[in-house]
Amino acid sequence: MSILRKLNSKLAETTGFQVRRVPAPRPAASAGAGTLDAVPKPRSPRPARPPAAPRHPVDPVVDRLLNRPVFVLAPVRSGSTLLRMMLGAHSELHASHELHLTGLEVYFKSGSPTERSFEALGLGYEDLEGLLWDRALHRELVKSGKPFIVEKTPGNTFQWQRIAETWPDARFVFLRRHPAAVSRSWHEAVPDRTREEAATRVLQYMEAMEEAHAKLGGHILTYEDLTSDPAAELRALCGFLELDWQPGMLDYGSSLEGAVLGGGFGDWNDKIRSGKVQPDRPAPAADEIPGVLREMCRAWGYL
Repeated sequence: MSILRKLNSKLAETTGFQVRRVPAPRPAASAGAGTLDAVPKPRSPRPARPPAAPRHPVDPVVDRLLNRPVFVLAPVRSGSTLLRMMLGAHSELHASHELHLTGLEVYFKSGSPTERSFEALGLGYEDLEGLLWDRALHRELVKSGKPFIVEKTPGNTFQWQRIAETWPDARFVFLRRHPAAVSRSWHEAVPDRTREEAATRVLQYMEAMEEAHAKLGGHILTYEDLTSDPAAELRALCGFLELDWQPGMLDYGSSLEGAVLGGGFGDWNDKIRSGKVQPDRPAPAADEIPGVLREMCRAWGYL
C-alpha cells in the first residue's frame, strides 16, 4: 500500500477526510458553441420575397376564426383613436389598440423542406400570414369576451386589398377629417416633418381610402360630425354594424381602463384621456389649405 493510501486510510478513520491531488487547470475555452461566453452567430438576413398577392382563404370555414371583423380605414391624426374608444365602449365590440397586423410576415428559406411541405398542403406564405393574423385577432377577441373585433391601425389603409381578401366578410368604416386639419395636426405632432411633407403623405392615405371605398363600399363618417353630434353619428354607425345603439358609447371613460396608452398605438392626448367627446378645433381657413390637398378638400366637401 502506498504512503498516500495509508495516510488517507488513517485520515478517513479519524477525520472523515482524505487527501486528493489538485487537478491540473483546464485550458480556457474558446468563445465557441457550447460555452456560456459563446457569441451567437448573427442570423442570416431574411431572403427577399415578392410582394404578397391578395388571396381568399383556402377554406374559409376552417381557416378563419373571426366573424365579420370591423376595420376602420383612416389617415393618421384623423380621430380614429377617439372612434376606437367609443366603439370599444359597446358591449359587443372589442376595439384593441393599433396592432399593425400586416407587419407580421411569414418567410421560408427558398427551396427548403418547410416551403415544399406547406406547398403540398396548398399553403403559401400569404395563406399562412392570413392564418396568423386571424389567430392573433381572435386571441384578443376571446380574451375580451365580446363577439366582434375592431381594428383601426392607419397603415391598414394601404393594405385594404389583403385585408378584404383575408376576411371576405369584413366590414369597413371610413373616417374622414378635413385634409388640411389632418396635415396640420401631423406636422404639429412631429415638427421636423415639414408642412409640405405632411400634406403629401396624408394625401396618400386619403387616395387609398377613396380607392378602397370605391371597391368595397362601407360606412363613411367624418370627425367633425362625430365631435359635433356624436349620438347621431354613432347611431348611424351601429345601424351599419347591425348593432343596437348604446348611450354608454358617448362616455367611453370606462373603456380606458386597461387600455394601452401611448407607445405609437394611437393619439393619447389629454382630450382622449378625458373619457368624453371634446369639441374639434376650428377648421383651417381656405388660404391655409396646402395646394396638394385642395382637390381632396373639394371631393370631401370641405371647399
